[in-house]
Amino acid sequence: MTQPPIDPEQQIRAEFMAGRLEAAASATLEMYGSEILSFLASRLRARSDAHEVFSMFAEDLWLGLPKFSWRCSMRTWSYTLARNAASRYASAPQQRLARNLTLSCPDALSAMIERARSSTQAYQRTEVKDRFRTLREQLDPEDQTLLVLRVDRGMAWRDLAITMLGDADVDDAAIERESARLRKTFERVKAELKRIAEREGLLKSKP
Repeated sequence: MTQPPIDPEQQIRAEFMAGRLEAAASATLEMYGSEILSFLASRLRARSDAHEVFSMFAEDLWLGLPKFSWRCSMRTWSYTLARNAASRYASAPQQRLARNLTLSCPDALSAMIERARSSTQAYQRTEVKDRFRTLREQLDPEDQTLLVLRVDRGMAWRDLAITMLGDADVDDAAIERESARLRKTFERVKAELKRIAEREGLLKSKP
């Protein structure tokens, strides 16, 4: 009888609960590394920037893992760490050339990071999809992030709120408020994107 596939979150949590943090971190990078790197590439554009921030994310994951409270999924926490790392990187452009990140995680994790970097392929896009991606780039960066996480990644509102707040341990009341705010923002962003698409001739405006 065929065994059902193992849920990646259960696998990661089992390693964590057994105290095998290196295995938990490796499993996280194996399960989610490619999509996190792709997310960073969509946010930062330059491949070199995305790779550097991915290294920052991986180190944050390793250093923060012992205190992770599991109030959200590992996938959601990974996106939260990645977004926070991207924000730190963007806020200190003068440090980019001087930054020489040395990961404080084991060699096995460093190897996993390199595999995630090298194996991630750019998404295949049709011409129309490519043009819509160009339209997205006319939006505010945070609005772009909201679209990517909600539409492309299918993230639930609670998880999205945690990611946008940048804190996996935020209280439930704050999550509810942020979820409500994001729902309203999402509707505004969709309407704005539709107006841009109509202006560019990708959609026909209704008479």
